[in-house]
Amino acid sequence: MTHTVEKIGGTSMSRLHELRDTLFIKNGEPQYGRIFVVSAFGGITDMLLEHKKSGEDGAYAAFADAEDDHGWHDALTRACRTMIKAHEDVLEHPGDIAQATAFVNERIEGARNCLIDLQRLCSYGHFRLNAHLMHIRELLSGLGEAHSAHVAALVLKRASVNARAVDLTGWREDGEVNLDERINNAMASVDPATEMPIVTGYAQCREGLMKEFDRGYSEVTFSQMAALTGAREAIIHKEFHLSSADPKLVGAENVRTLGHTNYDVADQMANLGMEAIHPSAAKTLRQAGVPLRVTNAFEPEEPGTVIDDQPAETPAVEMVTGLDIIALEVFEQDMVGVKGYDAAILDALTRHDVRIVSKASNANTITHYVDASVKAMRKVADDLAEKYPQSEIRNRKLALVSVIGRDLDGLSTLQRGLQALDDNGMASLGATQGPRHVDTQFILEREDRDPAIKALHDTFFGKASKNGKKSDMTIAA
Repeated sequence: MTHTVEKIGGTSMSRLHELRDTLFIKNGEPQYGRIFVVSAFGGITDMLLEHKKSGEDGAYAAFADAEDDHGWHDALTRACRTMIKAHEDVLEHPGDIAQATAFVNERIEGARNCLIDLQRLCSYGHFRLNAHLMHIRELLSGLGEAHSAHVAALVLKRASVNARAVDLTGWREDGEVNLDERINNAMASVDPATEMPIVTGYAQCREGLMKEFDRGYSEVTFSQMAALTGAREAIIHKEFHLSSADPKLVGAENVRTLGHTNYDVADQMANLGMEAIHPSAAKTLRQAGVPLRVTNAFEPEEPGTVIDDQPAETPAVEMVTGLDIIALEVFEQDMVGVKGYDAAILDALTRHDVRIVSKASNANTITHYVDASVKAMRKVADDLAEKYPQSEIRNRKLALVSVIGRDLDGLSTLQRGLQALDDNGMASLGATQGPRHVDTQFILEREDRDPAIKALHDTFFGKASKNGKKSDMTIAA
């Protein structure tokens, strides 16, 4: 167990040229003994599939919903141009740029021809496009990772590093294998001690990573790679440290790097859309006994944050964060004592692929706080209105702010949090704390999200005084 497996996210990949001499090479020496799993360059997967936050159509969404051919063709062309621009920004040698551009054109046009052929096939009544949509989604997604791995290898080879792009995307390969076989076959001839593998975050396999994990697939590949190869440590490189809050909101002088936390906290972070690691990937690492570290890729001298399954030594607040949400409120006077409403609402949310963040209910109202687009929630509301025509159904844009820690027992986070919001002129529309004492949630008007994060962080962490030291109001954290 002499090597590490390390993942680089899309935003960091877009600054690949900055990482060359700090992450991959140090003091002129290539850092062998490290396997890198890479995401697509920032924004590319959004263009190939759909925008992760806004839901704006990418090439896949345009193809799946196509009323004519122009939309998805244009979207794929835009993605191609953006991919070329991405490698032109990080490659310096004209020969490398030409090679990368040829690679992009070959993959994009290959995918385009595949989609054209599929459309033609499905023009016959015996074939249905819907039966192939997940395969199309996987095909398009893999284009981004194959591109970034190819470009990273070019950058490193130009710097005299013995780098190898390891393509797990199954491009033009015969046969179908499971994920373990895909990884083991690709890594069989790789020696991390003498070469630097740059591995695609997407892996084509029989299980279908997109079907089960959707956009979390790269972390699943990363964790499985670490487990199968017996890595000494799994490392995720981000463009920031895991901190007590967003420095832009509370001031860089006031935040604290977590340093050490556990998977309970990581799961709460994932629930609020700021994944340290996908929960399924974390499970793989836990079961394999591979430690996880999250670092800032651009501050390689800092140790980052270790995430494991250990409880906190003492109760402490570790993080304050928040998320814009939509509250789906279903009111029905006759709901009292009647079963089936909750199941029907969950069915509608699942059908439209809506992620639930939190929930509240009383005798005649069920409210789900969700992370979804307005477009998706309109469809959910329409479905429920058809099923329950007498109900009052409302979608409302709100925010959820959460105080998180491995152990909040005895810290009065609910009471103190409500008081802090009131002292700063904000009213909580709802608040809850579960019996596990790992998070306390506050529901607020959307415009109060950032001020609330600052107010709560000031309450539980204190503020730096003019001399840079923490004030006396700081509590254990």
